[in-house]
Amino acid sequence: MAGELFIGLMSGTSLDGVDVALVTFNEGQSNEVPAPNVLATHLLAYPQTLRSQILALQHPTENELEVTALTGNMLAILYADAVHQLLANMQISPDKITAIGCHGQTIRHRPEMQFTLQIGNAALLAELTNITVVADFRSRDIAAAGQGAPLVPAFHQAIFANQLESRAIINIGGIANITYLSKNNSVIGFDSGPGNMLLDAWIKQHMGLDFDADGAWASTGKVIAPLLSAMLAEPYFASPPPKSTGRDLFNDAWLTKKLSGENYQPQDVARTLLELTAQSIYNALLVDCGEVDSAYLCGGGARNTLLKIRLQAMLAPTKLDITDALGIGADWVEAIAFAWLAKQCIQQKTANLPQVTGAKGARILGAIYQH
Repeated sequence: MAGELFIGLMSGTSLDGVDVALVTFNEGQSNEVPAPNVLATHLLAYPQTLRSQILALQHPTENELEVTALTGNMLAILYADAVHQLLANMQISPDKITAIGCHGQTIRHRPEMQFTLQIGNAALLAELTNITVVADFRSRDIAAAGQGAPLVPAFHQAIFANQLESRAIINIGGIANITYLSKNNSVIGFDSGPGNMLLDAWIKQHMGLDFDADGAWASTGKVIAPLLSAMLAEPYFASPPPKSTGRDLFNDAWLTKKLSGENYQPQDVARTLLELTAQSIYNALLVDCGEVDSAYLCGGGARNTLLKIRLQAMLAPTKLDITDALGIGADWVEAIAFAWLAKQCIQQKTANLPQVTGAKGARILGAIYQH
Protein backbone atom coordinates (compact mmCIF):
# COMPACT_ATOMS: atom_id res chain seq x y z
CA MET A 1 0.00 0.00 0.00
CA ALA A 2 3.02 2.26 -0.32
CA GLY A 3 2.07 5.57 -1.88
CA GLU A 4 -1.65 5.24 -1.14
CA LEU A 5 -3.35 8.28 0.34
CA PHE A 6 -5.03 8.31 3.74
CA ILE A 7 -6.78 11.11 5.62
CA GLY A 8 -6.76 11.37 9.40
CA LEU A 9 -9.47 13.30 11.24
CA MET A 10 -9.12 14.25 14.89
CA SER A 11 -11.44 16.28 17.09
CA GLY A 12 -10.40 15.99 20.72
CA THR A 13 -11.51 17.06 24.17
CA SER A 14 -10.35 20.64 23.60
CA LEU A 15 -13.32 21.07 21.24
CA ASP A 16 -11.49 23.69 19.19
CA GLY A 17 -12.03 22.13 15.78
CA VAL A 18 -11.25 19.35 13.34
CA ASP A 19 -7.62 18.57 12.49
CA VAL A 20 -7.20 16.99 9.05
CA ALA A 21 -4.03 15.43 7.66
CA LEU A 22 -3.42 13.95 4.21
CA VAL A 23 -0.73 11.30 4.50
CA THR A 24 1.10 8.60 2.57
CA PHE A 25 3.16 5.93 4.30
CA ASN A 26 6.50 4.73 2.99
CA GLU A 27 6.74 1.42 4.78
CA GLY A 28 10.10 0.25 3.46
CA GLN A 29 11.16 -3.29 2.64
CA SER A 30 10.36 -4.62 6.12
CA ASN A 31 6.74 -3.46 5.82
CA GLU A 32 6.91 -2.67 9.55
CA VAL A 33 8.09 0.91 9.97
CA PRO A 34 5.61 3.37 8.44
CA ALA A 35 7.42 6.58 7.62
CA PRO A 36 4.62 9.15 7.21
CA ASN A 37 4.81 11.67 4.41
CA VAL A 38 2.44 14.51 5.30
CA LEU A 39 1.18 16.08 2.08
CA ALA A 40 -1.25 18.59 3.56
CA THR A 41 -2.97 19.64 6.77
CA HIS A 42 -6.08 21.68 7.48
CA LEU A 43 -7.95 22.97 10.53
CA LEU A 44 -11.67 23.67 10.49
CA ALA A 45 -12.87 25.40 13.66
CA TYR A 46 -15.99 24.25 15.46
CA PRO A 47 -18.97 26.60 15.19
CA GLN A 48 -19.76 27.87 18.68
CA THR A 49 -23.25 26.33 18.58
CA LEU A 50 -21.83 22.87 17.86
CA ARG A 51 -19.18 23.24 20.54
CA SER A 52 -21.86 24.20 23.08
CA GLN A 53 -24.01 21.25 22.04
CA ILE A 54 -21.14 18.81 22.49
CA LEU A 55 -20.31 20.26 25.92
CA ALA A 56 -23.94 19.85 26.95
CA LEU A 57 -23.81 16.19 25.92
CA GLN A 58 -20.96 15.48 28.32
CA HIS A 59 -23.66 15.03 30.96
CA PRO A 60 -27.13 13.45 30.85
CA THR A 61 -29.59 15.79 29.18
CA GLU A 62 -33.23 15.87 28.07
CA ASN A 63 -34.00 13.80 24.95
CA GLU A 64 -30.39 12.68 25.04
CA LEU A 65 -30.57 9.89 22.44
CA GLU A 66 -32.07 12.12 19.75
CA VAL A 67 -29.78 15.05 20.53
CA THR A 68 -26.73 12.77 20.39
CA ALA A 69 -27.74 11.33 17.02
CA LEU A 70 -28.46 14.75 15.52
CA THR A 71 -25.18 16.13 16.87
CA GLY A 72 -23.40 13.17 15.31
CA ASN A 73 -24.93 14.12 11.97
CA MET A 74 -23.78 17.72 12.39
CA LEU A 75 -20.28 16.48 13.10
CA ALA A 76 -20.29 14.26 10.01
CA ILE A 77 -21.23 17.26 7.88
CA LEU A 78 -18.44 19.32 9.46
CA TYR A 79 -15.93 16.48 8.99
CA ALA A 80 -16.98 16.19 5.34
CA ASP A 81 -16.55 19.94 4.85
CA ALA A 82 -13.04 19.71 6.33
CA VAL A 83 -12.15 16.85 3.97
CA HIS A 84 -13.57 18.65 0.94
CA GLN A 85 -11.65 21.82 1.79
CA LEU A 86 -8.36 19.94 2.14
CA LEU A 87 -8.89 18.02 -1.12
CA ALA A 88 -9.85 21.20 -2.96
CA ASN A 89 -6.72 22.92 -1.68
CA MET A 90 -4.63 20.02 -3.01
CA GLN A 91 -6.69 19.55 -6.18
CA ILE A 92 -7.14 15.85 -5.39
CA SER A 93 -10.33 13.94 -6.14
CA PRO A 94 -11.96 11.72 -3.48
CA ASP A 95 -11.40 8.57 -5.54
CA LYS A 96 -7.64 8.93 -4.95
CA ILE A 97 -8.07 8.46 -1.18
CA THR A 98 -7.90 4.90 0.18
CA ALA A 99 -9.63 5.69 3.47
CA ILE A 100 -10.40 8.28 6.13
CA GLY A 101 -9.52 7.46 9.74
CA CYS A 102 -12.00 9.33 11.94
CA HIS A 103 -11.66 9.35 15.72
CA GLY A 104 -15.05 10.99 16.26
CA GLN A 105 -16.00 13.19 19.19
CA THR A 106 -15.92 11.53 22.59
CA ILE A 107 -19.16 11.97 24.51
CA ARG A 108 -18.61 9.29 27.16
CA HIS A 109 -15.55 7.27 28.04
CA ARG A 110 -16.26 4.71 30.77
CA PRO A 111 -13.94 1.74 30.27
CA GLU A 112 -14.60 0.64 33.85
CA MET A 113 -18.20 0.06 32.69
CA GLN A 114 -17.03 -1.50 29.41
CA PHE A 115 -18.19 1.20 27.05
CA THR A 116 -17.01 4.28 25.21
CA LEU A 117 -18.89 6.56 22.81
CA GLN A 118 -17.46 8.66 20.01
CA ILE A 119 -20.04 10.27 17.74
CA GLY A 120 -19.72 11.55 14.18
CA ASN A 121 -21.90 9.21 12.03
CA ALA A 122 -19.19 7.50 10.00
CA ALA A 123 -21.78 6.10 7.57
CA LEU A 124 -22.95 9.60 6.71
CA LEU A 125 -19.35 10.79 6.42
CA ALA A 126 -18.64 8.03 3.87
CA GLU A 127 -21.75 9.03 1.95
CA LEU A 128 -20.88 12.73 1.94
CA THR A 129 -17.24 12.26 0.92
CA ASN A 130 -17.48 9.20 -1.36
CA ILE A 131 -14.50 7.83 0.58
CA THR A 132 -14.23 4.69 2.73
CA VAL A 133 -14.28 5.63 6.43
CA VAL A 134 -12.73 3.76 9.33
CA ALA A 135 -14.11 4.77 12.73
CA ASP A 136 -14.96 3.46 16.21
CA PHE A 137 -11.35 2.55 17.01
CA ARG A 138 -11.73 2.27 20.78
CA SER A 139 -14.56 -0.25 21.13
CA ARG A 140 -12.66 -3.36 20.06
CA ASP A 141 -9.96 -2.75 22.64
CA ILE A 142 -12.55 -2.19 25.38
CA ALA A 143 -14.32 -5.40 24.35
CA ALA A 144 -10.99 -7.13 24.99
CA ALA A 145 -10.96 -5.72 28.55
CA GLY A 146 -8.75 -2.76 27.63
CA GLN A 147 -9.08 0.96 28.33
CA GLY A 148 -9.68 1.76 24.65
CA ALA A 149 -7.23 4.65 25.10
CA PRO A 150 -4.76 6.01 24.53
CA LEU A 151 -4.41 4.52 21.06
CA VAL A 152 -1.66 6.72 19.64
CA PRO A 153 1.26 5.10 21.57
CA ALA A 154 1.41 2.36 18.90
CA PHE A 155 1.89 5.08 16.28
CA HIS A 156 4.39 6.89 18.50
CA GLN A 157 6.37 3.68 18.83
CA ALA A 158 6.34 3.15 15.06
CA ILE A 159 7.70 6.59 14.19
CA PHE A 160 9.41 8.05 17.26
CA ALA A 161 11.15 5.11 19.01
CA ASN A 162 14.94 5.30 19.05
CA GLN A 163 17.44 2.68 20.18
CA LEU A 164 19.91 5.33 21.33
CA GLU A 165 17.69 7.17 23.81
CA SER A 166 14.55 6.74 25.87
CA ARG A 167 11.94 9.27 24.83
CA ALA A 168 8.71 10.62 26.30
CA ILE A 169 6.09 11.87 23.85
CA ILE A 170 3.72 14.14 25.76
CA ASN A 171 0.48 15.05 24.03
CA ILE A 172 -1.28 17.95 25.73
CA GLY A 173 -4.78 18.35 24.37
CA GLY A 174 -7.85 18.63 26.55
CA ILE A 175 -6.42 15.61 28.35
CA ALA A 176 -2.67 15.03 28.62
CA ASN A 177 -1.26 11.64 27.72
CA ILE A 178 2.23 10.23 27.83
CA THR A 179 3.98 7.64 25.69
CA TYR A 180 7.25 6.41 27.14
CA LEU A 181 9.48 4.81 24.50
CA SER A 182 12.36 3.04 26.16
CA LYS A 183 15.50 2.47 24.12
CA ASN A 184 15.11 -1.24 24.91
CA ASN A 185 11.85 -1.19 22.84
CA SER A 186 9.37 -1.34 25.74
CA VAL A 187 6.41 1.04 25.64
CA ILE A 188 4.27 2.60 28.36
CA GLY A 189 1.30 4.83 27.56
CA PHE A 190 -1.51 6.38 29.58
CA ASP A 191 -3.50 9.55 30.28
CA SER A 192 -1.72 11.56 32.96
CA GLY A 193 -4.71 13.82 33.71
CA PRO A 194 -6.06 17.21 32.59
CA GLY A 195 -4.23 19.01 29.82
CA ASN A 196 -5.84 22.24 28.60
CA MET A 197 -9.42 21.29 29.40
CA LEU A 198 -9.96 22.81 32.84
CA LEU A 199 -7.96 25.96 32.07
CA ASP A 200 -9.88 26.46 28.81
CA ALA A 201 -13.20 26.23 30.64
CA TRP A 202 -11.99 28.58 33.38
CA ILE A 203 -10.80 31.32 31.02
CA LYS A 204 -14.01 30.98 29.00
CA GLN A 205 -16.02 31.55 32.16
CA HIS A 206 -14.02 34.55 33.39
CA MET A 207 -12.53 36.17 30.29
CA GLY A 208 -14.76 34.99 27.44
CA LEU A 209 -11.76 33.46 25.65
CA ASP A 210 -11.53 29.92 24.24
CA PHE A 211 -8.01 29.34 25.56
CA ASP A 212 -5.18 31.05 27.42
CA ALA A 213 -2.74 31.87 24.60
CA ASP A 214 0.86 31.25 25.73
CA GLY A 215 -0.39 31.04 29.33
CA ALA A 216 -0.52 34.85 29.34
CA TRP A 217 -3.44 35.11 31.77
CA ALA A 218 -2.18 32.34 34.03
CA SER A 219 1.21 34.09 34.20
CA THR A 220 -0.46 37.04 35.98
CA GLY A 221 -1.51 34.80 38.87
CA LYS A 222 0.23 32.75 41.52
CA VAL A 223 -0.07 29.11 42.47
CA ILE A 224 -2.54 28.44 45.29
CA ALA A 225 -0.70 25.72 47.19
CA PRO A 226 -3.70 24.28 49.12
CA LEU A 227 -5.79 24.12 45.94
CA LEU A 228 -3.00 22.42 44.00
CA SER A 229 -2.58 19.87 46.78
CA ALA A 230 -6.31 19.20 46.88
CA MET A 231 -6.41 18.64 43.12
CA LEU A 232 -3.34 16.39 43.11
CA ALA A 233 -5.00 14.30 45.84
CA GLU A 234 -7.46 13.03 43.20
CA PRO A 235 -7.10 9.20 43.31
CA TYR A 236 -6.74 8.98 39.54
CA PHE A 237 -3.26 10.46 39.70
CA ALA A 238 -2.01 7.78 42.09
CA SER A 239 -3.57 4.87 40.19
CA PRO A 240 -1.10 2.89 38.08
CA PRO A 241 -1.35 2.43 34.30
CA PRO A 242 -3.10 1.21 32.26
CA LYS A 243 -5.53 4.08 32.72
CA SER A 244 -7.41 6.66 30.70
CA THR A 245 -9.69 9.55 31.57
CA GLY A 246 -11.69 12.47 30.19
CA ARG A 247 -14.52 14.87 30.95
CA ASP A 248 -16.36 12.11 32.79
CA LEU A 249 -13.99 12.83 35.69
CA PHE A 250 -12.17 16.13 35.10
CA ASN A 251 -15.02 18.56 34.51
CA ASP A 252 -16.50 21.79 35.87
CA ALA A 253 -18.16 19.96 38.77
CA TRP A 254 -14.80 18.42 39.75
CA LEU A 255 -13.14 21.82 39.80
CA THR A 256 -16.02 23.44 41.71
CA LYS A 257 -15.73 20.77 44.39
CA LYS A 258 -11.99 21.37 44.71
CA LEU A 259 -12.54 25.12 45.04
CA SER A 260 -14.75 24.39 48.08
CA GLY A 261 -16.42 27.80 47.99
CA GLU A 262 -13.14 29.67 48.47
CA ASN A 263 -13.03 33.16 46.96
CA TYR A 264 -9.77 32.79 45.04
CA GLN A 265 -8.69 35.32 42.44
CA PRO A 266 -9.55 33.91 38.98
CA GLN A 267 -6.03 34.43 37.63
CA ASP A 268 -4.60 32.53 40.61
CA VAL A 269 -6.90 29.61 39.87
CA ALA A 270 -5.76 29.75 36.24
CA ARG A 271 -2.13 29.64 37.30
CA THR A 272 -2.85 26.72 39.62
CA LEU A 273 -4.64 24.80 36.87
CA LEU A 274 -1.63 25.23 34.61
CA GLU A 275 0.60 24.01 37.43
CA LEU A 276 -1.70 21.01 37.89
CA THR A 277 -1.12 20.02 34.27
CA ALA A 278 2.65 20.43 34.53
CA GLN A 279 2.96 18.74 37.92
CA SER A 280 0.74 15.77 37.08
CA ILE A 281 2.73 15.16 33.86
CA TYR A 282 6.02 15.38 35.74
CA ASN A 283 4.81 13.13 38.57
CA ALA A 284 3.61 10.54 36.04
CA LEU A 285 6.97 10.53 34.27
CA LEU A 286 8.76 10.17 37.59
CA VAL A 287 6.59 7.41 39.03
CA ASP A 288 5.32 5.41 36.07
CA CYS A 289 8.09 5.74 33.47
CA GLY A 290 11.77 4.95 33.38
CA GLU A 291 14.67 7.30 32.82
CA VAL A 292 13.84 9.92 30.18
CA ASP A 293 16.67 11.10 27.93
CA SER A 294 14.49 13.51 25.94
CA ALA A 295 10.88 14.64 25.97
CA TYR A 296 8.78 15.98 23.10
CA LEU A 297 5.50 17.87 23.29
CA CYS A 298 2.62 17.78 20.84
CA GLY A 299 -1.00 18.98 20.87
CA GLY A 300 -2.28 22.46 21.63
CA GLY A 301 -0.44 22.63 24.96
CA ALA A 302 2.86 22.42 23.10
CA ARG A 303 2.23 26.07 22.12
CA ASN A 304 1.64 27.26 25.70
CA THR A 305 4.87 29.11 26.56
CA LEU A 306 4.35 29.15 30.32
CA LEU A 307 3.45 25.46 30.42
CA LYS A 308 6.59 24.61 28.45
CA ILE A 309 8.71 26.73 30.81
CA ARG A 310 7.28 24.95 33.85
CA LEU A 311 7.79 21.49 32.34
CA GLN A 312 11.34 22.30 31.31
CA ALA A 313 12.13 23.52 34.82
CA MET A 314 10.78 20.31 36.34
CA LEU A 315 12.44 18.01 33.81
CA ALA A 316 15.87 19.70 33.77
CA PRO A 317 18.43 18.65 32.68
CA THR A 318 16.35 16.42 30.37
CA LYS A 319 15.94 18.00 26.95
CA LEU A 320 12.42 19.23 26.16
CA ASP A 321 11.32 20.06 22.62
CA ILE A 322 8.27 19.77 20.36
CA THR A 323 7.75 16.90 17.93
CA ASP A 324 8.59 19.20 15.02
CA ALA A 325 12.19 18.39 15.96
CA LEU A 326 11.41 14.74 15.08
CA GLY A 327 9.85 15.66 11.75
CA ILE A 328 6.15 15.63 12.74
CA GLY A 329 4.36 18.93 13.44
CA ALA A 330 3.15 19.16 17.03
CA ASP A 331 -0.33 20.25 15.93
CA TRP A 332 -0.86 17.27 13.63
CA VAL A 333 0.49 14.18 15.41
CA GLU A 334 -2.92 12.81 16.39
CA ALA A 335 -4.56 13.43 13.01
CA ILE A 336 -1.65 11.64 11.33
CA ALA A 337 -2.00 8.83 13.88
CA PHE A 338 -5.61 8.24 12.83
CA ALA A 339 -4.59 8.10 9.19
CA TRP A 340 -2.14 5.39 10.29
CA LEU A 341 -4.83 3.61 12.32
CA ALA A 342 -7.07 3.58 9.23
CA LYS A 343 -4.23 2.06 7.22
CA GLN A 344 -3.69 -0.61 9.87
CA CYS A 345 -7.38 -1.53 9.80
CA ILE A 346 -7.59 -1.65 6.00
CA GLN A 347 -4.48 -3.87 5.96
CA GLN A 348 -5.99 -6.06 8.69
CA LYS A 349 -3.10 -5.34 11.06
CA THR A 350 -3.39 -4.97 14.81
CA ALA A 351 -2.99 -1.45 16.20
CA ASN A 352 -3.45 -1.54 19.96
CA LEU A 353 -0.69 -2.19 22.47
CA PRO A 354 -2.03 -4.50 25.20
CA GLN A 355 0.68 -3.34 27.61
CA VAL A 356 -0.67 0.20 27.19
CA THR A 357 -4.43 -0.34 27.23
CA GLY A 358 -4.61 -3.48 29.33
CA ALA A 359 -6.43 -5.44 26.61
CA LYS A 360 -6.20 -9.24 26.61
CA GLY A 361 -4.25 -9.14 23.36
CA ALA A 362 -3.48 -7.32 20.14
CA ARG A 363 -6.59 -6.48 18.13
CA ILE A 364 -7.48 -5.01 14.74
CA LEU A 365 -9.17 -1.71 15.56
CA GLY A 366 -11.92 0.12 13.73
CA ALA A 367 -15.18 -0.41 11.87
CA ILE A 368 -15.08 0.04 8.10
CA TYR A 369 -17.80 1.97 6.24
CA GLN A 370 -17.01 1.03 2.67
CA HIS A 371 -17.58 3.50 -0.13
